[in-house]
Amino acid sequence: MEDWQYKPAGDHGLKPEESLRSLRREAGLGATITQSAWRLAVRAYLRGYHRLRVEGVENVPASPSFVMVANHSSHLDAITLAAALPWPLRRFAFPIAAGDVFFETPAVALFSAMMLNALPMWRKSCGPHAMQQLRERLISEPTIYVLFPEGTRSRDGNLGRFKPGLGMIVAGSEVPVVPCYLHGAHAACPADRKLPRPLPLHLRIGAPLQFSAIKNERAGWQEIAAQLEAAVTALRDRAPFSGGPQS
Repeated sequence: MEDWQYKPAGDHGLKPEESLRSLRREAGLGATITQSAWRLAVRAYLRGYHRLRVEGVENVPASPSFVMVANHSSHLDAITLAAALPWPLRRFAFPIAAGDVFFETPAVALFSAMMLNALPMWRKSCGPHAMQQLRERLISEPTIYVLFPEGTRSRDGNLGRFKPGLGMIVAGSEVPVVPCYLHGAHAACPADRKLPRPLPLHLRIGAPLQFSAIKNERAGWQEIAAQLEAAVTALRDRAPFSGGPQS
């Protein structure tokens, strides 16, 4: 058995405003409490207001690390995927959010970090260094990323092309990637709407995929994107969606 070692938090020494935007941010006691309350409220909201139905929970890995990917057409997407995780896993979940939307101002950054537990991805300045930081954290410690490979919300609800950036995080690793498809989020809360409509949501969770045999290079990243896009498309097309809540 390895000797226990003390390791400082990944964001140790950073100023509060820097910690909120850090990819190494760890939740302290205050964030843990607020996030737990937020998760309970979100689950009640999704079940009551949107009659959320979740299919395929058995496909979620029993323990971290892993990545959940899905189609993206609404601000409801990230909170729905995170809420679908079994309760013991939710504290490990980090939605990857657009930094220019969710971390642009101090107030919004505080909400995104303290409630959503989101990590920022700056779309205009995201480079290999950021992907490498995400990869290192995913491989070295229990972590769950909630990620949308389309890169932005669909304006018409249709599934867009998956970008290869995710491949930089998982190629050549044993970290599983769980494909998901969320139906109804665009109708309930499209990009041009501020308040959601009380319409049903149906989340399908597919079997995990692994890319340990794919090289961590551009061709491999593109192959991973294509495989995951096909997996999410298959979930969309598998059978008609139905309403009604399911535990």
